[in-house]
Parts: sequence; structure tokens; C-alpha cells
Amino acid sequence: MYFVPFVVKGLNTMKKYLPAIILACVFLAGLLTFDQYGESWDDRSLQKYAEKSIAAYATFPQEGVVNIGREDLGFYGPFFVMLTDWASKSLSTILPFSLPDLRHLIYYLTYFAGILAFHSIAKRFLTQLPALGATLLFALQPILWGHAFINPKDTPFLSLFLLSISFGMQAFDSLKPNPPIDLPPRSKRILTLLTALWLVSIFGLFIFTQAIHTYIQTLVLSAQSGNTNILTYIAKDINAIPSETYTQRYFILFLQLRAFYFLLSTLILLITYYRHNYQLPITLIAILPAALLLGFTTSTRILGPFAGLLITYYALRTKGKSVLPALAMYSVVAMIFTYLSWPYLWTNPIPRFFESLREMSFYPWLGGVVFNGELYQSTNLPISYLPTLLAIQLTEPVWLLSLAGWMVSIQNKSKKRTLGQLSLLWFVIPLAAFIVLRVALYDNFRQILFILPPIFLMAGVAFEAIKNVKWQAALIALSLLPGVLGIVSLHPYEYIYYNQFVGGVNDRFETDYWATSYREAAEVVNGVASPNANIWVEGPAQLFSLFAREDLKIYSTGETERAGSYEYVVTIARYGFEDSVYPDAQTVHVIERGGAVLTVIKKP
Repeated sequence: MYFVPFVVKGLNTMKKYLPAIILACVFLAGLLTFDQYGESWDDRSLQKYAEKSIAAYATFPQEGVVNIGREDLGFYGPFFVMLTDWASKSLSTILPFSLPDLRHLIYYLTYFAGILAFHSIAKRFLTQLPALGATLLFALQPILWGHAFINPKDTPFLSLFLLSISFGMQAFDSLKPNPPIDLPPRSKRILTLLTALWLVSIFGLFIFTQAIHTYIQTLVLSAQSGNTNILTYIAKDINAIPSETYTQRYFILFLQLRAFYFLLSTLILLITYYRHNYQLPITLIAILPAALLLGFTTSTRILGPFAGLLITYYALRTKGKSVLPALAMYSVVAMIFTYLSWPYLWTNPIPRFFESLREMSFYPWLGGVVFNGELYQSTNLPISYLPTLLAIQLTEPVWLLSLAGWMVSIQNKSKKRTLGQLSLLWFVIPLAAFIVLRVALYDNFRQILFILPPIFLMAGVAFEAIKNVKWQAALIALSLLPGVLGIVSLHPYEYIYYNQFVGGVNDRFETDYWATSYREAAEVVNGVASPNANIWVEGPAQLFSLFAREDLKIYSTGETERAGSYEYVVTIARYGFEDSVYPDAQTVHVIERGGAVLTVIKKP
């Protein structure tokens, strides 16, 4: 009898830490397998863009130039690829893994951070077990789990989006309804005037960077032509140095003065606010982490501000108009961090931001999209494209649970209704926009992974509708089974997953479109190829070369140098390449999962 209280206490403690234990097991599974995935097709170009973006932090203050153009993928937000480049190279000095594997580790760590953010959001609206069930159902989707290790853009954006939502909710929930401070009219005028002056001057100095550079250039040319202006009084001999040198010198001076003015004016504004209304600086500190994350999310993908709109809706819904000053600070700080972390915007922020929005919305991808056995252009997809893929690439229980959750939220007048409305805004509106506006999509729907979380949050509502905890646990375990089986059976190509509604993985839809199976192909060839053998690799040969023996000579499409003969030919099974490339060669090895061929190795 004396042991009963201790047993009860132990069970309660275990229940309390159950989510942490289970999520730790999920985390460990990723850590044990991150070095088994191939490189994705897009990695090399993004690595070059990351290096150029990082270099801009040195060249812009010193030389006044940003050597990034449209052809360098400048319209992509660079924050995450810069972080990955820096972190992977730093880790390579202490961990015994290749740079590709370290990048995959960083992708996975970011994905897991998104899982934790999802769980924190779920806990706001759901009890412990349904919140954990929704989180695991989300985390263990094969398509998401596969992308978590290989995708340098879309799953990181998904995670940053979730982190922005989670931190945003925490920030605005933490704001206390302090009684308004009754400021005298003079103080109100001072604060209004200083705020307006700060906004106009700071944003003007940054927004018109290119115009100011052009104006300085005009002054230099005018002074060298014999006209009198301010530069004729500053420069001792205006014609002694080429105009480009003078322009660069004074533009760098402008950048230095602008940075000094920004720091000084911001400090003065904050001190003034604190003296007249101490609540506003405290509010700024509270929302700063959320605003920083929103800025970095926007600097990863151009649709980042959508997370800010969702937070704005949530804050107004839960706090009312009292949060308007906090929302204004939230927006301004997010814009500042977006600008600071996106070098391509530095010289001409607004035009380049909208150029990026247009480019990413209607990206002119020239490849074909395989959908239900037909080949389409990315800008001419059928209306059924997204609904079909969403139905067949998530595990079978997801939509049944999610629809049930939405029905429960409609009938519920508590915070479940708020979750239902937020989920509706988060999922339905962007989905409808993508379909109606015929936004260019390819590689299935990887570009819109960020709209998926509400589907799983509503599944959590369905779990919670079952009042018996044992039945809740049983339903959660049953709903996780297809995802776990899919991950195990398809590893390390989980991202090619299709559910049993279409009979599993099949070649009527895109499979290994990023050619990650070239790593396994390289390992096979490494074991059988002769020393210094010539190898033909169809398509992205760099994905094969990363893991090939150093002595092998790799040849591929587009190279002017060609070997007389090849010992092995490696080709992905996309667009019929496995049949059309060296059709008479003997197939000696096939890489496949779920009955679908991914890569073929031939011997001519």
C-alpha cells in the first residue's frame, strides 16, 4: 500500500514527459539515417548563390556593389542557404561527414525544429494526446520525411513558416492588457513626430538606395564637366580620378553615414518612447524574436509574409485592436530583418522584392511535368493537379481525420472554432489561389508544403473528439501505421510516396525527380568499375560525381569532351531515359522502390 502513491506519481510523471520521449525517438531516427540520402538536383546552384550572398556582406560595405543578378537566383531568398553553407562548413571541421551529408543534417534539424513548432501550436488548441498524435501524423508523412533530408528550399520554408506562427502566437499571447498611459498632448505630438520622421527617413534612405547611387554618379559627372556642385568643394581635383572611382567612394561614404544614422536615430527613438511610454519598448522586446523569424522566413521564400498575415488575424481575433501598435512594430522589424538578410534587395529593395514575387509565382520552368501518365507544361496543368496529388501523396487516414476535425470545429464554439478558422485561412485560401491563378508548379507540389500543417491540426481535433483516452491512443497508432510503413519500405526515397488509392508508387506520376538515387548508383558503380573507367551519366552528373570514386572519369550531357566508349551508363528513369539512353546496352542493375524504377545502370 505504501508503494501506491509512488507508482501513481511515476505514471503521472511518465505521462507528463511522454511527448518529449516520443519526439526524442523520432529525432534519433533522423540522426541515425541522415547520411544515407543522395544530393538533390538543385543543391549546386543554391550553394553558389549562398556563397555570393555571403560575399556581399564584405563587398557591399567596402565596394558598394552586390555581385548578384537574376541569373544567380537572386530572386530566391538566401537566408536559409546562407545559414546552411556557413553551418555545414563549420561542422565539417569537427564532424567526420561529407559536406553533402552535413547539409542533409542541417535540413533535418530544421525540419525537426518545425515539428516542435507544430507541436507548440497544436498544444494551444488541443489536449496533450491529440496534440501529440497530430504532430506525429504530420512528422511521419513519408513525403515530408523524405524531403526533410534532401530539400534545400521547401521543407526549410515549411519549418520557418511554422516557427514564425509558433513564436508569433507566443509573442502576442504574452502581451498583457496594460491600462493605457494617459500621455499629455505635448508628449503625444513628440512621439508621433519622431516616429513619422524615423519611418520616412529610414525607409527613404534604404528604399531609394539605387536612386541615391545614380544621383551621386550624376553629381560626379556634372562636376567633372565643369559645373559647380557640392562635390567641387569637397574634392581637391575632381578630374584626377575616374568618375567610377569617385562615385564608388562617395556611395560607400553614404552607406557608412546611413548605418550610423539608422543606429543613432533608432536608439534615440527607443529612449524617447521609454521615457514617455515604457510599455512600448517592453512590447518591442516581446515581439522581437517573432519578428526576426518572420523576416528570415520571408528571406527564405517570398511567401513568408503570409505567416505574418495569419499572426495578424490571430492577434486581432484574440486580443482585439489593442495589439495594433505591437503589430506595427512586428511588421517594421520583420521588414528590417528581411532586408538585412537578402543582399539582392540591398540596392533596390521594393522593385526587386516585387520582381522576386512575380518570378517565383510564374517561374518559367521549361521541363515537363508527369501527371497521371501524361506530360504537361508547368504553366498548363489541369485543375485536378493539386487536389489529386494532395489526395494520393498523404497517407490514407489523413483526409478522413482532417475533414472530421473541420466538422467538429464548425460545431464547436470554443477555441476549436478559432483553430478551424485559422486553418481555413492557412490552407484553403492559398490552395484556391494556386489553382485559380494557375501558378506554375512542378516536381509535384513541393513548393506549397507550407500550407499542409492545418490539415494535421484538424486531424488532431478529430482525435480529441473521441473522449476515451484508450480509443484516442488506438486511433492515433492506427493512423500512424501507413506512414511508418511507407518510410521504412521506401527509405531513402520516401519523397516518392503515393498511397494505396493509386496502388502505391508508380510511374504514372513523378517519382525520383531530383535524382537522389544517383548516390546509390555511384556506390554500385564504385564496387564494379575498372580503375579509371569512363562512365556516362545522363542528366545531373554532379549528383553522381559527389559519391563516385576519384579515379572514375564522368561524362555527361552538354560536355564537349566525350570518351570513345563507356564501361557503364547510368540514367534516371524519367521521361523514358531508361529506355532511350543507350537502348541496346545491357541493364546490369536497377534501383527501384515500391515497384517503380528510379535509376538504371547499363553496360554497353
